[in-house]
Amino acid sequence: MMKSVELFVGAGGLGIGVSQAGFQPAAVMDWDRWACDTLRENKTRGLDPIQHWPIHEGDVRQFDFTSVEGSVDLVTGGPPCQPFSMGGRHQAFLDKRDMFPQAIRAVRELKPRAFIFENVKGLTRSSFANYLEYIRLQLTYPELVARPDEEWLTHLARLEHHHTRGGETGLHYRVIMRVLNAANYGVPQRRERVFIVGFRADTGIEWHFPAETHSRDALLWSQWRDTVYWDLHNVAKKHRPEGGAAKTRALRIAEAPMMEPWQTVRDAISDLPDPEIAPGSALRFHDHRLQPGARSYPGHTGSPLDEPAKTLKAGVHGVPGGENMLRRPDGSVRYFSVRESARLQTFPDDMVFHGSWTESMRQLGNAVPCQLARIVAAGVKAKLEAA
Repeated sequence: MMKSVELFVGAGGLGIGVSQAGFQPAAVMDWDRWACDTLRENKTRGLDPIQHWPIHEGDVRQFDFTSVEGSVDLVTGGPPCQPFSMGGRHQAFLDKRDMFPQAIRAVRELKPRAFIFENVKGLTRSSFANYLEYIRLQLTYPELVARPDEEWLTHLARLEHHHTRGGETGLHYRVIMRVLNAANYGVPQRRERVFIVGFRADTGIEWHFPAETHSRDALLWSQWRDTVYWDLHNVAKKHRPEGGAAKTRALRIAEAPMMEPWQTVRDAISDLPDPEIAPGSALRFHDHRLQPGARSYPGHTGSPLDEPAKTLKAGVHGVPGGENMLRRPDGSVRYFSVRESARLQTFPDDMVFHGSWTESMRQLGNAVPCQLARIVAAGVKAKLEAA
């Protein structure tokens, strides 16, 4: 079994996917009490794969990586993203919450054969371009550390000089990055995250990101050309939406797409009772109860039932309702339950979340969809096994 170390595990979306891909965590860590309580509760309940995780609650800056016994094949994590989030304050390197320096320290000290880090798409904003390159070069040459009191731009210049002169000695990694849309990999949510993947140079591994498997055009074809989508969900013709621009686009598609259709909110939650219409039946499912107070207003209209969900968000000051609402075909809205949100993030159905609705939704809004994490990690593992 290949060994991994997971930083900033949160509610465990990336970690679950990595474990499902076949890695055995030697340590998983996070400082957030609520997220760690969620993991500990599921560990106690015997939920696979969390039941096998060695969970460390605390500040990663204080973690001693020499305590991890033996060699590590993979380091993973999602360094706190608030410095780069579209909904945050965009402070990046000026923000003390930026934990990329600790991700780089883990790579330097553990010397894994590979790493997978992910973050919000906001990291790729043009205003952060120099800092993103700084992150990439530090991960490429993790032993070329900043000198005491050295400004980050000065350190960046030193890394660039080292890179352009062909600094191929010592510990170094071949690093690539790409923004992936989870919907294109079968996740019922349009969620874009930037993934940074590196392989230690001495492995000689050549790798590319997994090919996309699902598409919007395939969904439109399924809904408006062969109507398989509506038939699958037993939606009578009189109850089907008119289609509008989506139907017009579908009619322009020349032939049936080869990919699978995007998965929709209806695909994800149709077997769950509606907690607003049937609250008694909904209580049979963990974390599936109505949160009142949802309302729609311009710019906050919720996720249509027959499309992938909009990106679930954690919010800086509470949960942003517009992104975390369901919009039914009749225009009515309600908040997603925690269970429905977990479905949209492809967490296991028997996983429970610790804390209030707002706290649980924060954990889910910060997570990586388990399915997307598994696909990326499985691609990395296949190359490590073949090396």
